[in-house]
Amino acid sequence: MIEHFKNTLGNITTGSGLVELSQCSDGTFKAGQNGVVSVFSTGDGKVEFVVFENNTIAYIKSEMGAAAYYPVLPVTLERPVKAVLMDLDGTSVKSEEFWIWIIRITTASLLNNPKFELEQEDLPYVSGHSVSEHLSYCINKYAPGKTVEEARKHYFQHTHREMKEILEGRGRKNAFTPAAGLKEFMLELKSLGIKIGLVTSGLYEKAWPEVMSAFLALDMGDPKDFYDAIISAGFPMRKGEVGTLGELSPKPHPWLYAETCRIGLGIEPDDRNHVLGIEDSGAGICSIRLAGYNAVGISGGNIVDSGTLGLCNYYCDSFDDILKIIKG
Repeated sequence: MIEHFKNTLGNITTGSGLVELSQCSDGTFKAGQNGVVSVFSTGDGKVEFVVFENNTIAYIKSEMGAAAYYPVLPVTLERPVKAVLMDLDGTSVKSEEFWIWIIRITTASLLNNPKFELEQEDLPYVSGHSVSEHLSYCINKYAPGKTVEEARKHYFQHTHREMKEILEGRGRKNAFTPAAGLKEFMLELKSLGIKIGLVTSGLYEKAWPEVMSAFLALDMGDPKDFYDAIISAGFPMRKGEVGTLGELSPKPHPWLYAETCRIGLGIEPDDRNHVLGIEDSGAGICSIRLAGYNAVGISGGNIVDSGTLGLCNYYCDSFDDILKIIKG
């Protein structure tokens, strides 16, 4: 039974989705030793939390061998809210099914089996993280012996083809649909003088058509003029091309949210309690919390399935509910 206690994570209860461990998976920290009170993991096992009496640190595991530790800062909401950071896939634009489908057909190509299907239990691991993390998971489970590099070739072939078809009006219908109430919510934020940042783990070539598609559907003009800051996972690293940082440092790592807020929006660290991040994925919720901001989970994604509900400062069903929190 998980004990109820107050720390930088918040109130952890049996309904939080977090799992109590005897030690961190890398063996560095053990519950009851060297000042460690408890060790917890998200339900999907992606992030572990080492709880001391006066502080908590998070350990992010990696399918790509790039694990890291981060401090977990206590966070409380202070009004007025100065900035809202918004996830793209699933939160602003309903597109998760499309990208999971791309992962499925990529794995099918890797296996040379067009009938391949993902299982329900795979869903928390093939959404919300980086492309390489998703593909590495599928390789480990379904295609041992294959490489991430092979899988990425198939992934980008499928992505380029499908995005071209969508942009030319022949692609998969309803691949990118604006979330209900998105336009009204963002216009209300603007009227309140709140800065808006768009944050996505998606590579630019897959994320930007989504943003453009949503703004076109909502008749909201150029998203570059509307948002105060936009960040993606950049450009993929491929032979013969120059890539940008993004595959090893996206959600659940804090850097996308931290950079959008501090650099893009100019919010000082002392004002971090005046910032909200909105996410529908467990990886995104972890990213917001590790960046030091209030995490608002919105239903419809994998927060419950990924066992990260306990990390949400708030959990809402709609943008109207989130506006109530913002306004107090």
